[in-house]
Amino acid sequence: MRTEPVTALSPRGIRHVLLTQRWSELTFVHWAVPPDVVAPLLPEGTRPDVLDGVTYVGLVPFRMVGVGFLRLPGVPWLGTFAETNVRLYSVDGAGRRGVVFRSLEAARLLPVLTARATLRLPYRWARMRIDRTGDRVRYTTRRHRLEGAPRGGTVEVRVGAPVTDPGPLEHFVTARWGLHTRVAGRTLYLPNAHPRWPLRHAELLHLDDDLVAAAGLPEATGEPDSVLYSPGVPVRFGPPLPVTDTDPSAPGD
Repeated sequence: MRTEPVTALSPRGIRHVLLTQRWSELTFVHWAVPPDVVAPLLPEGTRPDVLDGVTYVGLVPFRMVGVGFLRLPGVPWLGTFAETNVRLYSVDGAGRRGVVFRSLEAARLLPVLTARATLRLPYRWARMRIDRTGDRVRYTTRRHRLEGAPRGGTVEVRVGAPVTDPGPLEHFVTARWGLHTRVAGRTLYLPNAHPRWPLRHAELLHLDDDLVAAAGLPEATGEPDSVLYSPGVPVRFGPPLPVTDTDPSAPGD
């Protein structure tokens, strides 16, 4: 099975909408790592997605806005919160590219508990802030004591000029049209769709983070290979699809 191409728009539509939301004020910080580093951390039935022989670890802070169910309006207050995720890039046996979340920090407890219970996503309840002054955006997070060790950190960037001609790396780390997760002994693919990303260059001014290492990825250190910013996009999620037992071990395109 060939891996589907990386495309700026979703290769599949969302006929039955399960969730709606907006991702806003995102910063994408990425480090290149060898695929064999992340392979043991991916769900059964998936393999690392690669670009030019490497895969990537992403640290992505942003604001979740207006989470809603089906096609209903977004939930007030509870559906809007700051979030930070540590993520990897995956391909399943059907060739579908996706993301795998190693951790997700969120500033609302009910969404944390709901996502853990339904999709087994590794959400953690955290104190979080997003502050913007001019072209500078600062994200801070710290897990609540109920979540164990007080993991967290600070990311601060200066937002630059628009990315007028995104290259392969910009598309690879942002144009992801689903997530893979393991639920009740089965790997599932949860598809999404949204408009083309409006991307801007960004300069990393400050990074103090231990979420990446806590997620089992101590190799992702030093200067990042990519830093991008986006004002955001509206997103729709469809119902989860089963990942078959098709052999995913063939190398990606």
